[in-house]
Amino acid sequence: MSLSSSSFLAFIALVVIGYHLTTSVAYRRSIMTLANAAFIASYVGGIEQMLPLVGFLLLGYIALQAVRSRPGGVVLAVGIAVVLAAYVILKRFSFIENVVQLPFPYLIVGLSYILFRVVHLMVDARAGDLPNGIGPLAFFRYTCNFLCFVSGPIQRYQDFAPMDGVEIVPLDADRVYAAFARVVAGYIRFAVVAEAADYVYLTLRPHLFATGPMLWVLFAICAAAYTAYLYLNFSGYMDIVIGIGMLLGMSLPENFDRPFSARSFLEFWQRWHMTLSEWFKLYVFTPLMMRLMTRWPSAELTAYLGVFAFFVTFLIMGVWHGSTMVFVIYGLLMGAGASGNKLWQIFCAERLGRKRYRALSQTPAYVYLARGLTFSYFTVALTCLWEPELSQYLALAGRLGAIGICAAFVVLALGFALGALIFDAGWGWVRTRAGSLPVLPGALIYRNIGLAVCILAVLMITSLFNNAPEFVYKAF
Repeated sequence: MSLSSSSFLAFIALVVIGYHLTTSVAYRRSIMTLANAAFIASYVGGIEQMLPLVGFLLLGYIALQAVRSRPGGVVLAVGIAVVLAAYVILKRFSFIENVVQLPFPYLIVGLSYILFRVVHLMVDARAGDLPNGIGPLAFFRYTCNFLCFVSGPIQRYQDFAPMDGVEIVPLDADRVYAAFARVVAGYIRFAVVAEAADYVYLTLRPHLFATGPMLWVLFAICAAAYTAYLYLNFSGYMDIVIGIGMLLGMSLPENFDRPFSARSFLEFWQRWHMTLSEWFKLYVFTPLMMRLMTRWPSAELTAYLGVFAFFVTFLIMGVWHGSTMVFVIYGLLMGAGASGNKLWQIFCAERLGRKRYRALSQTPAYVYLARGLTFSYFTVALTCLWEPELSQYLALAGRLGAIGICAAFVVLALGFALGALIFDAGWGWVRTRAGSLPVLPGALIYRNIGLAVCILAVLMITSLFNNAPEFVYKAF
């Protein structure tokens, strides 16, 4: 069910209206249960295509109950191992496709985010941090919430449970306006601006398969266009589901916080796909770091143990994005970026001292160069996402060569640094001028008219597309 399709808009309207017909908790939970099932069913052509997903959910629920009944480390480890093995099989990872594979097509959309929620439930159940009595329907509503099913945001059960049909949120004018404004902003990003970036990327990409003296320039522009497309598509999707959640009394967590203003690779991942980063921090980085510090309890080694923990965490997070060998390369690049960033921080702090390093990191030249390098590294690494086959990825790398890749990297870094400097200066001027403008009377009328105009503009522009825009991140 595409976000820009009329069927999705009708579906949302029915769910929101049906949800608010009564304040009965049981009724609202029933509406959400049916909505989740209907949304998932829209992705499949037959019951048999849903059976692996149903089996995966059942396995996860059984593992959760096993951990709750016997909250020991062995039970938790076995439960996680079994769920992970089922996930790897169902996701058809390339290294096992000739060993274990189901002989029919089935739904794999949403599996990754169900896995995150199931593992979170098991770990927190062992720690005693979950509320009692998570029934099968509550488990289904949490793991398969249609707003978060395709690609997050990843919400902890402790935050979801108080909103599971319980919280009564009146749909007053301000809340409805805020929700619609968020949804419209999301559609503008998702269905208009992102499609423009995608057009540039799709137009240039075929030319990358030919050799030429300026191939690295085409690669740099193509990579930047894809990065813009991925960000606008993904963040627009988040705006839409967060806005819809507001109409259903749900406060979904934010997933983006101006990621391209980040001054380092580690800060970038604190701003990009934040719920994914937080999940890996809680359930991979922190446990690994604690084990390493227990094994080597030396204050001098702590920072370097962090370098290793960052590498492992980001390697796993990168590999998670896909099922082919290219995503192993992506994981290695993510791990190298995170651990290299940490090593740079250690080096600067040791050589300059924390005070001088902090002063250096605040200088404009350092800030914009760091932002450019962060953007460039992430953009070049994202090539793995738009060239997921190893043969094509290696062929592109071979055509560019080491010099071409380095040249593209430098152009992307300097170009983004300069662009960010110009944008910040222009935006600062606009904000200063806007602050001096008088407040118009009847602002409520003007904001509603403006929102209506935006809605009509989005509908007109999206009607020009031959195909409805797709959410790109569901492939990962």
